[in-house]
Amino acid sequence: MGTPDFASGILKAILESGKHDVCAVVTAVDKPAGRGMQPMKSSVKQLAEKHQLTLFQPEKLKDPTFIECLESLHADLFVVVAFRMLPEMVWKIPPKGTINLHASLLPQYRGAAPINWAIINGETQTGVTSFFINDKIDEGNMILSDKINISPDDNAGSLHDKLLHLGAKVILDTLEKIENNTYKEQKQTLSSQLKSAPKIFKKDCLINWNLTATAIHNLIRGLSPYPAAYTLFTDENKHENIIKIFKSRTELVSHNLPSGLIETDNKQYLRIACKDGFIYVEELQVSGKKRMGIKEFLLGNKLMHLTQCF
Repeated sequence: MGTPDFASGILKAILESGKHDVCAVVTAVDKPAGRGMQPMKSSVKQLAEKHQLTLFQPEKLKDPTFIECLESLHADLFVVVAFRMLPEMVWKIPPKGTINLHASLLPQYRGAAPINWAIINGETQTGVTSFFINDKIDEGNMILSDKINISPDDNAGSLHDKLLHLGAKVILDTLEKIENNTYKEQKQTLSSQLKSAPKIFKKDCLINWNLTATAIHNLIRGLSPYPAAYTLFTDENKHENIIKIFKSRTELVSHNLPSGLIETDNKQYLRIACKDGFIYVEELQVSGKKRMGIKEFLLGNKLMHLTQCF
């Protein structure tokens, strides 16, 4: 059961292992996307169709017909990766339980966006955890976990790919232990420093230039390539523009400039003042245009030497 690329990557690993019979796949209903708003198949659906797997796309997980279909499979185990919260009547069906793979070192970063928030919060280490699902979100007993370092150059996209590779190994090891009944469950130990990973909304992506350069740089990394951190500025024609920033670097230096002030030589660099220095913008996208490097952007967009971001 899963929907995005992370889930399809785990499904691919299970299929390629040749050790387990995937009797069915459950994914989200097709959703309109793109300029034409045509129905878009999820990454998991595309892989399931490629391998001609039995596929379910229920709108409601408590639908009696869907429940009957799940029961008729006589599956030993359900595997959930980046899917919806399951009702008890679903996760209690298989005799060996229902497991989830979460892209964090639980109990840290429970929630919908663990990869993003780990980078946004400046973590230097994260990982993946397999656990048994219960009636709480990401709170079930843990089975296996593994760690990985977060590089200073990582963004959400690169860390996603690293965790997918790690997650494939952990889920296959977990399946083997459950099959052989050699696993050990471990309760999640809570601490006062518990950090969550809630769903990211547009308001979370707006850059606050009053923050430190490190905090802003981490926000940009943690939201790149999607959904992308953004800022607003008014050009010389007094048009308000939305600019998404995908890559940056920091300069920590004292200055007397107001936060959000843009400086540029209109050739090589564009930097924006913040609390304790500057953010140098290296890749960006103006609304309605393609993503580009800063030099390419400045070739076609001559800004005033000083411009104020919101």
